[in-house]
Formats: sequence, structure tokens, C-alpha cells
Amino acid sequence: MESIILFPFSDYWGFYVGFTIFVLALLALDLGIFHREAHEVSFKESLTWSIIWISLALIFNLVFYKYAQWKFAEDSVLLAIPGFNPDLAAKQSALEFLTGYIIEKSLAVDNIFVFVVVFSFFAIPAKYQHRVLFFGIIGALIFRIIFIALGSILLQYQFIVIIFGVFLILTGFKILFAPEKPIDPEKNPVIKLFKKFFKVTPIIEGQKFFIRKEGLLYATPLFITLLFIEVSDVIFAVDSVPAIFAITKEPLIVFTSNIFAILGLRAMYFMLAGVVNKFKYLKYGLGLVLVFVGLKMSWLNEAFGGKFPITWSLLIIVGIISASIIYSLFKTKKQ
Repeated sequence: MESIILFPFSDYWGFYVGFTIFVLALLALDLGIFHREAHEVSFKESLTWSIIWISLALIFNLVFYKYAQWKFAEDSVLLAIPGFNPDLAAKQSALEFLTGYIIEKSLAVDNIFVFVVVFSFFAIPAKYQHRVLFFGIIGALIFRIIFIALGSILLQYQFIVIIFGVFLILTGFKILFAPEKPIDPEKNPVIKLFKKFFKVTPIIEGQKFFIRKEGLLYATPLFITLLFIEVSDVIFAVDSVPAIFAITKEPLIVFTSNIFAILGLRAMYFMLAGVVNKFKYLKYGLGLVLVFVGLKMSWLNEAFGGKFPITWSLLIIVGIISASIIYSLFKTKKQ
């Protein structure tokens, strides 16, 4: 059963289209109505939006579980497979979505650390930060779709799976043991290349990304900030997308869990931006999670007959992240 794709793209392309339209409608509603005017996002507002995004993901997971339960019970091809249980397969799919969502949410904390540094470096006022992150999220969605499509093709080959697994293990060890380097956006090769071809004004011009002066087009610090955030997300996607493929081989589950986690990233940033310094030991938890999913990808799945138990994966990941958060809060409070 593990080698069978339960939600093949050929059968669910309409869902992908509908889900994408739904996400774009949510984003249009967000920017067009709730954040039409640039303003500083308060903790209360960000908490409310965080609850909304998380609730949407959980509601989707429940509907997805009920649909899978019905669909598998009606599918004569799947029922003909010896040992196939519709209820167990539906629960497995729902748990894979939940585990993937938690992994992506946890890894997104790394993005928040970057956002805090970059907004501070370019001195972006709080009231314009939402606009930058909004367009950053759209870019992130596009890049994730590309990465997921490539991953669903490449990860059909076992040697590629092992390579990605080893890469995640090495990335985890790097987070655990390598000294942390300060972020300097000005030294980023993409930013340096951009400045060779485009003029950049040192002054923030409201919420504009580009302005015209004396007939010449200038990029503003807001666009440079957005560009750096997009580059950072591509780097993060290299870790997070394979990490979710270590949990499930279903592109539909990888796609939806990734998208729901990204949609809530802005709200999580505004909620945690002021207290990220209290979670300085969380990175070690994220490093251990990447080591675990790398081991799962390259060895544990095969060692357990093709699929490491998803309930064990969920408990291990939640346990590691929870322990690192509790330890961080304990240490910072003590200090």
C-alpha cells in the first residue's frame, strides 16, 4: 500500500485548482479588506489571525479525514488490495497532514528570526511590515508549489530519497553544532546583483516598492527587504519540503499542509516578533527534528517495512519541539 499514491494528481487536479483559488481569495480578502490601510499589527490582532489560520487548517484536516474515509470505502481498486483498511488509511492520511503542518509551523520560526533581523536592518516601520510579508507569502507559495512538484517527481527514486535524507541530517547537525553567523543582507549575492542593474533609493517612500524620480525607476528599501525575504524562503524550502516528504509520499498532503502553514506565517511573526529572544534554544529542537526526519527518510522507513509509524513520528516531533520551547522559556526566565 505504501507505494501507491492514494491521491494521484490526475484524479485531483480539479482540487488543486479549487484549493489554489480558495487560497488566493483568502489572500485578496486579507489585503483588500482587513489590511487595506497600512497599520501596525497589534498582538491582539495577530493572535486573532493566528487562531483563524490554525482553525482553518484543523477544519480542513477534519473534512479531509471524512472525505478520505468515504472515498477509500468506495474505491474498488483500493479495496482489492490485500490488507487495505479504509478507516486506517484515512486516519493515516489525516495524521500525515497534521504532522506535516506541525513540522512546517515549527521550521517557520526560523523565518521569523530572519524577518526580525531584516526589518531591523532596513529600518522598516512596523506599519509597512505586513505589506512586505503579504507579497513575501505570495512568492513563497509559488516557490513551494515548484519545489513540491519537483519533489514529487524526484522522490520516486530511492537513491534521491536517501540523498535528501542525508542532506537533512547534515543540515540538522549544522544547526546543532555550527556557530551562528550574523545575517548581513547587503552581502547577499542576489541583493548585490540586483543593485548592479537597478537604482535603489535609501529613503522609504510609504508602502511603495518602486518609485520614479526624474524619469528613472528606483527600487525602495521595502522591495530590497521583500527580495531578501524571498531568497531566504527559497533556502528554507530546501529543508522544509523534503522534511514533509519524509512524513508522506502524497503530494496533495505535502501541498495543503505547506500552504496552510505559510498562510499563518505573517500572523505568527507579529505575535512572536517581540519575544523571539525567549526561544533561543528552539533552534536546537529544530535541528533534532531535521535529523530525525532525515533518518526517517534515509533509513527508518525502510527499517520499518516501508513506513515508520506516523503516530510515533508525530509524538517524537511534538515532544522535541515542546521540550525545546519549555527549556528556552525556563532558561530565559532564570536569566
